[in-house]
Amino acid sequence: MLNIRPLLFILGVFLSTLTAFMFIPLLFALLYGEETVGAFMIASLATGTCASACMHQGQSQNLRLNIRDMFLLTSLTWLIVSLFAAMPFTLYHGINYTDAFFETMSGITTTGSTVLSGLDSMDHSILIWRSLLQWMGGIGFIVMAVAILPFLNVGGMRLFRTESSDWSDKAVPRTQDMAKHLFYVYIALTVLCGIAYHAAGMNWFQAINHAMTTLSTGGYSTSDSSMAAFSHQAHWVGTLFMAAGGLPLLMFVHMISQRSMRIWNDDQVKGYLWFLLFVSCGLAFWLWQGHDMTPADALRLASFNVVSVVTTTGYGLTDYTAWGALANVAFLFLMFAGSCSGSTSGGIKIFRFQIAISIMREQLKQQFHPNGVFKERYNGRSITEDIVRSLVTFILLFLIVIVLLSVILVMTGLDPTTSFTGAVTAVTNVGPGLGPVIGPAGNFSTLPDIAKWALAIGMLLGRLEILTVAVLLHPNFWKY
Repeated sequence: MLNIRPLLFILGVFLSTLTAFMFIPLLFALLYGEETVGAFMIASLATGTCASACMHQGQSQNLRLNIRDMFLLTSLTWLIVSLFAAMPFTLYHGINYTDAFFETMSGITTTGSTVLSGLDSMDHSILIWRSLLQWMGGIGFIVMAVAILPFLNVGGMRLFRTESSDWSDKAVPRTQDMAKHLFYVYIALTVLCGIAYHAAGMNWFQAINHAMTTLSTGGYSTSDSSMAAFSHQAHWVGTLFMAAGGLPLLMFVHMISQRSMRIWNDDQVKGYLWFLLFVSCGLAFWLWQGHDMTPADALRLASFNVVSVVTTTGYGLTDYTAWGALANVAFLFLMFAGSCSGSTSGGIKIFRFQIAISIMREQLKQQFHPNGVFKERYNGRSITEDIVRSLVTFILLFLIVIVLLSVILVMTGLDPTTSFTGAVTAVTNVGPGLGPVIGPAGNFSTLPDIAKWALAIGMLLGRLEILTVAVLLHPNFWKY
């Protein structure tokens, strides 16, 4: 049986944390004399009341959770927190609850798709709330990925910890200490990013907002023009810290606690960095040769957009769909890539591609030498049958969800390009899709309400790596 009391208590803890964060935009609303004061007061009161009720009803001397409880808790947490976090938006003039929930789910899953416009003149409190949602979602997913998902036998971190180098198990000995160290590193990188943005010409409000949405690889901006509204130096700062957000956060913990750079020899990290370098330089050369750009501008635009899409940040700098058919095809495939396991990004993740290539190499050897025994290795360890099954299951479910979501979107009246790329960008948590409607130069505001709800669910599935939610749909989960 499910342990209802512990579930209620932990949900209450999450909601109380959300309530505390609501006081930050409330303070901005009071400071700038904005009309959103009432919205954040009502939202914080309602969320705090529900949090207290859950914690009171869930009080128990035994807060132990079994595996079924953790599966349910993981999905419920993201869903319920999003439902409450949407309240300030829907209490804000002109935003219905569908748009509010879409914006919130996009924020908290660090997807970055938006239905809002007029950001340049929008209330400071709403802008900081959007950024906080992404910042909370980024660190929340990281802690969950390294502390919960491995025990559920799903998610990239389990594979990375089991079949990759063993530094993540040894960086800090206890889960509680590990979460604390991750939080400290996350804050430190955010502060450094904010300072760098300010030095690149942003004011402090812009720098703080963009620092939170850069490290979380979320992509929300304070301007409708996104990063195009800022200096070239800010573009390079964004490129650097987006790339840092795509690295395993435990890597930085290890570097500090162990005073070791050994992680840079990790296959996943090397593959990720070489991939970014190769694609960015290749696209920059193509832009320089065929689009009348200087080498510096070509490299800046290519690097920023490639890193933004691969890390699933989704910042807009220029409409890369106007670069021609090659760019459109390239960025469509880049949406699937993702960066490193244990980072704030979405997507399939680099290590899965590396393992798939190793398996393919093993199969080709077997074709040439049918009686031979070949065993591919990843980071010096054997690729076991368990890893192969997990990889195949994830990829299959990943593609099935994209196909089903695409069909649902087409049925709402959307064109095929918008439907397919909308499904891809939701499940991979990238943000913008392709085409004139939801491309880098557009947003999701004109989509039907049904499409927005479907995409919001797709974002949740992608953020939790599908298996965490899919297991709840299996009849055996509810039998006992």
